[in-house]
Amino acid sequence: MSDPLIEALRDIPGMESGRRLVVVWGQLGDFDSLEYAQALVPVLPQLEQAGMGLHAFAIGNAAGRDRFCLFTGFPPERLTVQADNRLHQALDLYGGLATPAGPWPNLMLMCAGIGSPGTLAEVLRGYTGDRQAPARLRWPLFRLAGSEGTLRPFELATVRLQNMVEVLGNWRTYVPRDTYLTQRGGTFLVAVDGSLAYVHRERGMLGFSETMANPLAFLEPFLPLEKTTTP
Repeated sequence: MSDPLIEALRDIPGMESGRRLVVVWGQLGDFDSLEYAQALVPVLPQLEQAGMGLHAFAIGNAAGRDRFCLFTGFPPERLTVQADNRLHQALDLYGGLATPAGPWPNLMLMCAGIGSPGTLAEVLRGYTGDRQAPARLRWPLFRLAGSEGTLRPFELATVRLQNMVEVLGNWRTYVPRDTYLTQRGGTFLVAVDGSLAYVHRERGMLGFSETMANPLAFLEPFLPLEKTTTP
């Protein structure tokens, strides 16, 4: 395991040793951060049962952490917020597209897929649905749009719209500074012996997992995970 990660976990209760899942998000207001947290919350009991520690790091402040955890259900004691991206840089995480235009134009270009591989395909999946992914909403409307139990057309796009409304309505709570708008995150699964059993460094927006249809597939060798549905 890399020294920066060891140092970051050193004083966090329950994360000093054993098998540990460490998630590093960009801004708290990044859509990937919210969507990843929403994927993790339903499996918290399985992680605890398997004796796997979990902790997340993100760019933000205490007010943003409180709002983020209230909205997503992610435990606030398992989320450390930092004012800058020094941890991200130490872990060689992608800072996003960097042009002289600045954070906002760079973010818009990444939304268009420039410097952000896989983003447009993932946006499209949100509108077309995915028979390989579980349903996310139990709304009656979506029962008319496709087969029960799989991701229906516009279903994931609706989840992302809800997240967007939440973030934009509380922008400066989630994003105190625009400096790190394009910063991407990563996932680090630490084995019992301290080695890294799994690493994923995000290369584009909406790419927080190698398998977005089943974002937590990398955990399957370590604990049983059932496909979950967001109420």
